[in-house]
Amino acid sequence: MALAQFTSVMLSIMFFNTTEAIKCFDCNSRNNSACLEMHIPKMHAIIPIVDCAETMGNSIHKKEFFCRKITQTILDPDHTPEVRITRGCGWVKSKRQCYKADNMDHLETVCQCFGDLCNGATPQHVTVTVAATVASLFVAFRSWRRSV
Repeated sequence: MALAQFTSVMLSIMFFNTTEAIKCFDCNSRNNSACLEMHIPKMHAIIPIVDCAETMGNSIHKKEFFCRKITQTILDPDHTPEVRITRGCGWVKSKRQCYKADNMDHLETVCQCFGDLCNGATPQHVTVTVAATVASLFVAFRSWRRSV
């Protein structure tokens, strides 16, 4: 019985973390080059963190906020393409974790995530973390069933 309770608590924590009080990294690599390099240790320390409900709650009411990372490749026929990354809060959810948009002047990938400061990680990192947690719970459950 204890394993079943542990499993439900872990799953609740993993999947029930969409709250209005979510905190996200907030930056744009156009004016803060550290926004590009979040995978490098200690870069998180120089990126602003915002509470989405406090920052956006007055202008966008009754929304479940989440974190978002937008990667844009700016296309200019006269210049080398430039990659920009914007991290911040989102409020209109997509059905997909990430989606792409191709426009005449830029290519864009938008990824959403639902845990505090999750927009500092790459989407693959977030997916691997969730998959590893689910796999661990599955192995623990199978071991427990065999012992019963």
